[in-house]
Order: sequence, then C-alpha cells, then structure tokens
Amino acid sequence: MSSIRRPIALAAAVATAAAIAATAFVLPATAASGTGQAASAAQGAPATIPVLGGTLDWGVLESYRTYVTTIAQGQITVADGAKKTAKGFTFGSATGQYDPATHLVTAAFKGSVTFTSAAHHFEVKLANLRIDTGKKLLLIDVTRDGVLTKDVGFAKVAFAGQSMADLGTTLTADAAKLLGSDGYKDKAGDPLTAVLEFPPPPSHSPSPSASASASASPSKSPSPTASASASATASPSKPASPSPSASTGSPATGGPQQILGGKLAWGIKESFRKYVQGAGGTITPTGGAVASGDSFAFGGGKGTLDTKARKLNATFAGNLRFQYAAHGIDMTFGNVRINAEGGKGTLILDVKTAAGTKANIPFATLDLSKAEYKTKNGVLTLNSVRTALTAEGSAAFANDTTGSMYPVGTRADDVNLTVSVDKDAVLPTTPAGTGGTGGTGTTGGGGTVGGGLAATGSEIPAGALLGSSAAIVAAGAGAVFVARRRRTAQN
Repeated sequence: MSSIRRPIALAAAVATAAAIAATAFVLPATAASGTGQAASAAQGAPATIPVLGGTLDWGVLESYRTYVTTIAQGQITVADGAKKTAKGFTFGSATGQYDPATHLVTAAFKGSVTFTSAAHHFEVKLANLRIDTGKKLLLIDVTRDGVLTKDVGFAKVAFAGQSMADLGTTLTADAAKLLGSDGYKDKAGDPLTAVLEFPPPPSHSPSPSASASASASPSKSPSPTASASASATASPSKPASPSPSASTGSPATGGPQQILGGKLAWGIKESFRKYVQGAGGTITPTGGAVASGDSFAFGGGKGTLDTKARKLNATFAGNLRFQYAAHGIDMTFGNVRINAEGGKGTLILDVKTAAGTKANIPFATLDLSKAEYKTKNGVLTLNSVRTALTAEGSAAFANDTTGSMYPVGTRADDVNLTVSVDKDAVLPTTPAGTGGTGGTGTTGGGGTVGGGLAATGSEIPAGALLGSSAAIVAAGAGAVFVARRRRTAQN
C-alpha cells in the first residue's frame, strides 16, 4: 500500500487516526506527537513530509456561478483535470508538503475553471489553486480577458483545529477586482474542503502503538470523536438515551409529541430577493410572516415531533409576496411546511401567481445530516439547515424565454427553526440567524421590504445586472416569470 488517505488534523495524536479516518484526516504518525522537528530527526523521519495526492473541493461563490449562467447568459467550463460537482468544483492531483516542526501545510492542485460571458464581455480563468495554512490563504493564478495575474491571494481560509472540511472562505479585494465587482470584497465564499494523502507511517517504533490504537479505536470512535464529522451515522443511535430526559411530552414511552408553537426564519432565495428589490420591486410579508433582520420569520408553528424516531412535521403561518411590475413578477410563497426524517427533509410550500395557486410544491430539499433531534427545556432548535431547489422549486422561477434562472440543485437560503413541545417552554424572539445568506436591504416591522441594489452589497454586480436587464428588455424578452407568461397566454 503506497499511501493512506487521511484528512489533515494539525497536531493530532496517533490514536485519533482510526477514530476520524472516515471524514477528518490526520497528519502522518511521525508528526502527530507534536514534538516537532527534533523528535522527527530522532526517529529518522524527514524534515518535511510530502503530499502524495489529494483533492480540493470549492465552488468559488455560488451567487457568482448563478450570475454567470443566468443574468450574464454565460457558461462555466472546467479543464486540466478539474470536475464540476453539485456544489462547485473538484481539483485533484495534489502535491506539496507538511512541516512537522511548524505543523503547516502547503499544497497545490491541478485543474482550472473558466467563467465566460459573451453578453457581458468577460472571461475569467482560475488555475493552479494552492493552499497555505500558514498564510491562511487560497492562492490562484487568474487570467482575466487574456491577462494573467499569478499568485493572487484570492480567498482567506479559516484553517484552524483538526479538520479541513467545510472551511469558511472570504474573498479578498484582489479577487473582487478580478471577478469584476468591488461588491465581492470580504464576501463569504463557498466552503472549502481539502483531502490530502501522505506516506504510510514508518514500520519501526511508532507502528505498534499506532496499530494498537487503531484496533481499539473503531468501536469507541463514534461517541468521543465523531460528534461533528460523523453525526449522520452517530445520531440515530444517540437519541435513545437523551430522549427521555430531553423529550417533555412523553418521556417514558417516546413517540410523537404535539408542537405547541414554533418559528421559522427563511428568505426563499437571497439573489432572487435582491433581483426583485434591485429595480424598485417589493417583498411584502403578511399573514404571520414578518421581516427579521435581512430576511423573514414565519410564526404559528404546529405539527408533531418524534425525537426518538427523528421525525419532524411542522407547518408555519405567513406569506411572502414578491412584486416587480416592470418584469411582470407577482408571486406569493406561503403555507410553508417542513417534513423531516433522519438526515433528510423537504421544504414544501404553495406558490400563487395571477394564473392561480400551485399547492404542496416540494420546493427544496433539506440537509439534516448533522441534525440532532433533541429538545432542551421543551424546545427543539435546528439552525443553518442547508437547502437546495428541487425540480419543482426550480420550475417556480421559470419563464418562456430563458427557462428557470435557478437550475435544479441550486442552493436556496438556509433554514433556522425552533419548535416547542412543552406548554411552559419559551421560544426565542426569532430563531438564531435569519435564514438568509446575506444582506438584502432595509427591513422594518411586518411591512413591505424594499431597497436599492447598490446599497445592499448585492452578490450580482450591479452594473452587470442593470446592463443585462436593459439589453433583455430592449430585445423584448424581459425577465418574464410565471405570472406574465400565464397572463399572456390568457390574453
């Protein structure tokens, strides 16, 4: 066996390797003790340890990808070994090194991705991606419109702790300039995950202790080490013990409990809100929905919760009406429901347009792989639940000219919710966070939400958006959504 696939865990103990090998790699055994270069030299280990392979998963910025393929009418291509994924791109064939003395990693990945738009006259190619845990940067060679800029500090990366999975990224000023909009500066990019391969540990003294730890660890690892990285597999077996103490409706027997109240924070789709508001459109919450920060909160939660079976069925009151007369948009989203079981769920709602109401649309999938169905003081809280549009959700935004501006699988806003199963439980004023993915202008009370695009830090370049809108309207196409299409058909 020439190499072992293990994610980076800075200064992790050898005994941890088997416990987290499934999701969070550890450093080679020669470096895991954390005793530095002296210990490595004493054991005959090299001063640095080479990276023999690995991958980097990153999508740059979801809203930028959406802008390129919809508003800019462009395309995204990969080459040189990079691959497209549901959440972005994968770059492979990693090379680099780990320094046991400093616990720092540098690694380069093969592959390139190119964003092109003939309509908006740009071509941006990202290639030769490198990570540097000392500088906490993602470095990229960027070619914009034929001009190459090497070693661009493109994104700050939150390298810390043991895991290199789902690391937060922040775009730099240089990245914003090369992507074509100052609005991208300091904007949160897509999460980054790196997986690296190292040589196997030496066969002398460290091996017995490493093999002993590995043989003892697998049966014990799910509870002490996998709470964050393997919650999807660990959670089903956990509720059995916490349920009686945490569940307040039927602690002795378990089973479904009635939801006595609840709130859900969600903003549909951040880029759609900005698009509607960008040229003077409005978003009006009614019927129990209210503005909450830069997003909206739905109240009146009711339904059932079964912590033992890990099931949740909840309905929330309120409607959001999106109106943009210039582009014929008049859509109302309401009757929001959450159906969840285990690690998966569905967000269901009704969509009303001038042509009528489509009820019970499975609008988005819910990623609950890390969810723990536990109540505290009679309250269940699920925060930052990722969502992705289904085929039906994508179709809700479709028009006759260009189809849907959001393909199937596009990430919608995160969901935050709290529900109570105890009559004496006290819900927070709003669920943690706002359910959105960024600022969308001013809000106030439960009234109409509006605002100009330039003041919102839009995730789509303002000039490009307005220029595209003018070009489309001049061509007679417009961004005609379901409402206008159906009115035209009726006329």
